Amino acid sequence: MKVLIAGDFCPRDRVAQTLELEDYASVLSEIHEETAHADFSIVNFECPVTKGTEEAITKCGPRLRCTTKGVKAIKWAGFDCVTLANNHFLDYGKEGVENTLQACRKYGLDIVGGGLDFQEASKVLYKKINGETLAIINCCEHEFSIATETTAGSNPLNPIQQYYSIKEARDKADYVLVIIHGGHEMWQLPSPRMQETYRFFIDAGADAVVNHHQHCYSGYEYYNGKPIVYGLGNFCFDKQGYLPELWCYGYMVNINFSDEIKIELYPYEQCRKEPKVMLLSDRKGFEERIKELNSIISSPQKLQEETYAYYSRNKKNIHMAFEPYRGRILNKLYLLGLLPSFLSNNKKKKLLNLLQCESHRDKVLHNLNTD
Repeated sequence: MKVLIAGDFCPRDRVAQTLELEDYASVLSEIHEETAHADFSIVNFECPVTKGTEEAITKCGPRLRCTTKGVKAIKWAGFDCVTLANNHFLDYGKEGVENTLQACRKYGLDIVGGGLDFQEASKVLYKKINGETLAIINCCEHEFSIATETTAGSNPLNPIQQYYSIKEARDKADYVLVIIHGGHEMWQLPSPRMQETYRFFIDAGADAVVNHHQHCYSGYEYYNGKPIVYGLGNFCFDKQGYLPELWCYGYMVNINFSDEIKIELYPYEQCRKEPKVMLLSDRKGFEERIKELNSIISSPQKLQEETYAYYSRNKKNIHMAFEPYRGRILNKLYLLGLLPSFLSNNKKKKLLNLLQCESHRDKVLHNLNTD
């Protein structure tokens, strides 16, 4: 059983303009060739489908959306399933969630990780493939998109809940795949907490764990003979203006589920110069970087040192989030040490995001503990 998994798909700017013309081949033709060789293919759908009248929720960060052309593009590219547990699924409220679910079902895409309430969002997806059953569990870190017992959204990362889902799936399926949306944006390594949690999912019975969200790719490891992939990077995610180099590269992972589970990487460049996804013909630089990342990931001590150094480099920005100053001038004066430090209560959403999102909280706690 060969399962292909891709990272974050969000048709914006140049890509959105091309897809609105239904020119799917210009953007995704090379991907179509790869999905054709897979028995089942999955992509993370990073934005809700809207009709233009939905009201955006109150949150930190951008609110993303697309039209049904985004769903049609996924189907055209040959994907069979979308993961919906991510930090943008609820950007346009219940209406956006409903529109997305309806569009995916209309075009024959399987859904996992999102729904109109927690019960629906947390369901395990079971697929019969080549006579065997694959169970897929999808969840995300806490960032303004989480479903509750009575409200729509995404399935939250909760190791206790995922433990029971894995146990259920282990009894019903031949293979169990866990897909998670989390981590530090534009940072190419998992945190020690992520490694500990994802290894726990393997110990609980998962056969493979795959992560995305960081807008850059990370490395992987085999833990107790099972693969853990720590970051796929953006799949197709255009962004107006300057794009960092890391933003423009990622990979799809093909997992061959059999007696011995193995993975194969398909690296690509996306939206760097043109609004398209292009497989890399020269993989040397990519493979060297993957080797470096894997070397760090294989040593929990090295991983902790690298991560804590990264946290420390962000200390001033973390502290600034707790300050009352707003605007470019006041922020600059604060960073120069020309304004005193005060803690304000007028940044509820930003503080909530820092404290409830697992990766943000890791960074906050480290820096507050090392002052």
